[in-house]
Amino acid sequence: MSDNNAFRCGYVALVGRPNVGKSTLMNHLLGQKISITSHRPQTTRHRILGIQTHEYSQIIYVDTPGMHDNESRAMNRFMNRTAGASLKDVDVVVVLVEAMKWTNEDELVLKRLHGVTAPVILAVNKVDMVRKKEDLLPFIEKVREKFEFADIIPLSATKGVNTAEFEELVTAYLPESEAFYDEDQITDRSSRFIASEIIREKLMRNLAQELPYNLTVEIEKFSQEENMLDIAAVIWVERDNQKAIIIGKKGSMLKALGTKARIDMEKMFGQKVFLQLWVKVKAGWSDDERALNSLGYRDDY
Repeated sequence: MSDNNAFRCGYVALVGRPNVGKSTLMNHLLGQKISITSHRPQTTRHRILGIQTHEYSQIIYVDTPGMHDNESRAMNRFMNRTAGASLKDVDVVVVLVEAMKWTNEDELVLKRLHGVTAPVILAVNKVDMVRKKEDLLPFIEKVREKFEFADIIPLSATKGVNTAEFEELVTAYLPESEAFYDEDQITDRSSRFIASEIIREKLMRNLAQELPYNLTVEIEKFSQEENMLDIAAVIWVERDNQKAIIIGKKGSMLKALGTKARIDMEKMFGQKVFLQLWVKVKAGWSDDERALNSLGYRDDY
């Protein structure tokens, strides 16, 4: 018989189509922003671990890019590979779907779950947005018929509805094991990576139309200078006109984005930050496997 107070530890993959709230859920559970968020789909590009340690458990959440059916560019293929690879060697898979909304990409996610041996939990997110609550149960029952889920739980990542119950449910499926990480560690990602993601979040949230999908951020300098972090970053785009938009009139857009990013970095790192940004052009980088690799989009991470 299992000891109820035995320590449990394991990996929990958060998967789903783009923009269903995977990163928002992980950030809420951790009580700290580790994964960047925006209203745009495909904001998350990398696999990111979020580590939550309690008295009797350590849950290692694996936030993943949204699985999608567009593989027209190397970047899209990289994100799908990253999400798919995250299904391997985890102890629990959580599939997030949006309440009252089922798409072809949700069907795609379920297809990729075939052959997964870990228990699969269905998390129905954004229940706070459902106007007619009586419609929620029929929706859940309809999705239940599509796959053999180990458990189903409705929740709201933004409002915190049922998130404590979600954590208890996930913990019950974890194996008894010692902790894999120190209790004060909350992610496997470096401060350099987090800095680059903070900058990219500001770009995703403040630039119009398709431009955010044609850029990436590379940290060129990250050093401790007395009581201040000295950070220099390059925003890579694919065309000259994109560069002009990001810089803005007399540098106004770049300055505003830099200020927002610096404020968030100072909150995250707990100290003053000196941030310098440049915008450079690298034509076709998002559809070039070698360029992606050199910019940190690697399958082996």
